[in-house]
Amino acid sequence: MSALSVAQVRHRFLVLHGLRWLPTGLMIPVMILLMQERGLSLSQIGLVSVAQGLVVLALELPTAGLADALGRKPVLVAAGLINLASLAVFAVADTFALFFLVWAMQGVFRALDSGPLESWYVDATLAADPDATYESGLGHAGTVIGVSIGAGALLGGGLVALGPLGPVSALTVPVLVAGVLQVVALAALLLLLREVRPATGTGALWASVAEAPRMVGQAIGLLRRSRVLLALVAVELFWGFGMVTFESLLPVRLAEVVGDGERAAALLGPAGSAAWLAQAAGAALTPLLLRRLGAAPSAALMRVLQGVTVVGMGLFAGPVGVLVAYLACYTVHGASNPLHMGLLHRQVDGPYRTSVLSLNSMMGQPGFAIGAVGLTALADRVSVTAAMLVGAVVLAVAAPLYLPAWSADRRKRATETGEPGEGTGAPADPLPVVADRAGGA
Repeated sequence: MSALSVAQVRHRFLVLHGLRWLPTGLMIPVMILLMQERGLSLSQIGLVSVAQGLVVLALELPTAGLADALGRKPVLVAAGLINLASLAVFAVADTFALFFLVWAMQGVFRALDSGPLESWYVDATLAADPDATYESGLGHAGTVIGVSIGAGALLGGGLVALGPLGPVSALTVPVLVAGVLQVVALAALLLLLREVRPATGTGALWASVAEAPRMVGQAIGLLRRSRVLLALVAVELFWGFGMVTFESLLPVRLAEVVGDGERAAALLGPAGSAAWLAQAAGAALTPLLLRRLGAAPSAALMRVLQGVTVVGMGLFAGPVGVLVAYLACYTVHGASNPLHMGLLHRQVDGPYRTSVLSLNSMMGQPGFAIGAVGLTALADRVSVTAAMLVGAVVLAVAAPLYLPAWSADRRKRATETGEPGEGTGAPADPLPVVADRAGGA
């Protein structure tokens, strides 16, 4: 790894990042509609998707120790193989049990995949040049994700538009192509990712497994000590719930509007591509929002605006209106994420940053699981529009949870300037020091 230059490390990181997300983009237009085509109701789709959330919730923190014990490359290879197996099962699944298995395997994949590649990039960059900066590479990775998912969604929609391939239905073709691309991603990973392995062996593995419960306890302890952090993590719970509306219900809503599932999937290809570009544009608005309103007020405003866009998806009568609201939703989504993560980073220091970020990521999983069950059941029993409106309300009511961070920031500014301000005199929420695990999820 030390033989690589900083530029080579960054190039390999971005290539691997793009190949990792391309199959995901392919699946976006077809995943929900294919399960419907195979006979699952919306309620059943909600139940099977819970498997992913529960598995990620259980494995999010322990996988950090697994990456420490085995190295980042073996963990990423294992994640890729599991994803490939899940795509193979998804291509032929036709029962509730098989789809449940697919989503559970996806949960294992996402837990293993979350973190090690980024950790490798940072460590490899510093190994090549201890004085190098790596923030620009991390920023470029966000752009690569948007382009890869957008290109994958566009390709997936195009494949559906071409129609069936012999006995393979139009909605199944993108799944098979995603499997081929996953093989390419695995080959590139084996070829491009070079690392100096940590101490390995049975002893290191069992030591890491034994450490996992303590890590979970320390992460939970952070919430008890900081009301600001507790409020920010709670936002992720609401956010996960509301994301069901534009990640799972939007394809169904669009199919309802146009009257045909395959036509809706074909429309979602270019729309999904445009949505990821819209998300990138939203992220570009972050500096302006920070200058005009500040981090916490902007983040709160984005929660309300995202709820409004979901209302539009649920109420607009034609496909153009639904898709315009969808693009607006992703624009707001793009602005929301960096604002939220920036506020979260202000609450932590390097020694325990990964643990806090993993905890934040974890909390979105039960929120999504609850939303997947509740909103899909509501969509089945009442209407998709009603489910989207409920999700919109949940997204918007999270806005006040940014108030503790706003108050803490105002107290900090007042203390630094020596001026009296609201809440001055109250100490900032203390956080205990928690050992960080390089390569964590």
